[in-house]
Amino acid sequence: MSSKLVLVLNCGSSSLKFAVVNAENGENLISGLAECFNLTDARLKWTINGKKESTSLPPMSAHSEAIAYIVDHIIKKETGLASKFVAIGHRVVHGGEKFTHSVLIDEDVINSIEKCISLAPLHNPAHILGIRAAQVAFPELSQVAVFDTAFHQSMPAKAFMYALPYELYKEKGIRRYGMHGTSHLFITQEAAKALHKPISEVNIISAHLGNGASVTAIKNGQCVDTSMGMTPLAGLVMGTRCGDLDPSIIEHLIAHEGYTLEQVMDILQKQSGLLGISGISSDFRTITEEHLKNNPRATLALDMFCYRLAKYIASYAVPLGRIDALIFTGGIGENSALVRQKILELLSIFSYHLDTEKNATTILGKSGIISAKNSPVVMVIPTNEEWVIAQDAVALVAKSALIGA
Repeated sequence: MSSKLVLVLNCGSSSLKFAVVNAENGENLISGLAECFNLTDARLKWTINGKKESTSLPPMSAHSEAIAYIVDHIIKKETGLASKFVAIGHRVVHGGEKFTHSVLIDEDVINSIEKCISLAPLHNPAHILGIRAAQVAFPELSQVAVFDTAFHQSMPAKAFMYALPYELYKEKGIRRYGMHGTSHLFITQEAAKALHKPISEVNIISAHLGNGASVTAIKNGQCVDTSMGMTPLAGLVMGTRCGDLDPSIIEHLIAHEGYTLEQVMDILQKQSGLLGISGISSDFRTITEEHLKNNPRATLALDMFCYRLAKYIASYAVPLGRIDALIFTGGIGENSALVRQKILELLSIFSYHLDTEKNATTILGKSGIISAKNSPVVMVIPTNEEWVIAQDAVALVAKSALIGA
């Protein structure tokens, strides 16, 4: 058993994903999800040694109770893996401009994450709760923060700035930050291997498609543009988020239609996207099923999702100049052959052609090239954000030990 094991925590506002990851090979020894926090039906489900298990948590449980159960009843009691942990790795959505890479967590880091709460109000408070709970559960272990925004800090000002008064950027930090950085970083690393190129020479477009979705232009191994903005609300059509929007709509709904700001933001964050358009579901599998049944609103949701994504991909030819590969990842990107087909049809002006058989069979965790031989390269690469977090955690702990020696 490897001694380089990391407990990876991804704390959301009402849920917590966790995994015990072997940092050497990316294997998830345990993975699970705690959900429905602060409700009477709070619950936990996990997979260990290929076996799926679940339990109810005490009513109104949240992060601290979930982590305590994970530690006491799964990790320590069932596996005894805790003694082999090197660190706890935390996914943190927003690090603002301060964090350009992963860091060991101390009080100053926690205070800085708190200062970014206004940039990610649904996520950063939950991350802090998770960090505090993990510190109680594992006081002897180093805690590491891995930021979604860090990978995008290489964007030039012309890409990350908004055309607003410059003082709003300098004094208030109003700018594009981008998200899903750990996923886009992992895809860049894996694409370099697949293309037999050094990372510093790789030009790709990485489309991370799931309930949250973003697309990133990566030039010479670094992010030069991305679809999400100051917050995860901007960019593509997502499960319940609207993506790009005329900001005057917000003013119109408040000033002329009687909505409160809270109501409008709830609509944009939780009632829009695939759910809002279809009126059925935010789950892409359901949208696809209804589309195949000729449900017109499901078809509209699917078409809007693909159209917005294809426009972003096409626009990234501008900063890249040369595109070595277009890569699909995330739950939808890895498993929806239909979406990939529609995207390439919309991008036919770039001479993309699909290998229909490869596209149909490259699902369920498979990776590979799905484009035809006479086409620019299109690939599917399953993402592994937990492995990135585990690797960064191990590297930082080792560096800290070396410095302290």
